[in-house]
Amino acid sequence: MARIAIISGYKPFEVGIFKNDDPAVHYIKAALRNNLVSLLEEGLEWVIISGQLGTELWAAEVVFELQLEGYHELQLGVITPFLNQEESWKEANKEWYDSILAQADFIDSVSRKPYENPWQFRLKNQFFVEKSDVLLLFYDSEKEGSPKYLYETAKRHQEKHDYKIYTIDFYDLQVLVEEEHMKDQDM
Repeated sequence: MARIAIISGYKPFEVGIFKNDDPAVHYIKAALRNNLVSLLEEGLEWVIISGQLGTELWAAEVVFELQLEGYHELQLGVITPFLNQEESWKEANKEWYDSILAQADFIDSVSRKPYENPWQFRLKNQFFVEKSDVLLLFYDSEKEGSPKYLYETAKRHQEKHDYKIYTIDFYDLQVLVEEEHMKDQDM
């Protein structure tokens, strides 16, 4: 039973998204939603993110939408790798992040210090896979980026534990786009 899911994936710039109203965001959120609904049917209770821009904050928005639609048992935790991760972000991104934190059910940091060095990200990845049952990752091995490190940590964990890894890749998104276009044509 998957009670705790980690959701992560690409940051917006890694996939060429520079505005939250980019049409691609709709499809990424739809893919996240489809996976989350399946996990909810298997007993999902918590979604944990580290609060990174992009996939993680879009996932938080999907969690809030699902809560409004009746999945009241679903909760969101934001566990950052270190304190004040948003310090150098643009003002609009800080506001987006703050709006997510304001609605989260749990907020904490793995390292209770500001950024020092990359080991804090490795520690966060290890903590996340050890404390969860499943990883849902927007990641395509054809296009490496920051999700690669969490994916590799999860794969190593999976070798010794019953741990599920679900990925959303660019092919999955293309299928979603085509399905929606076919629905639109049928109407």
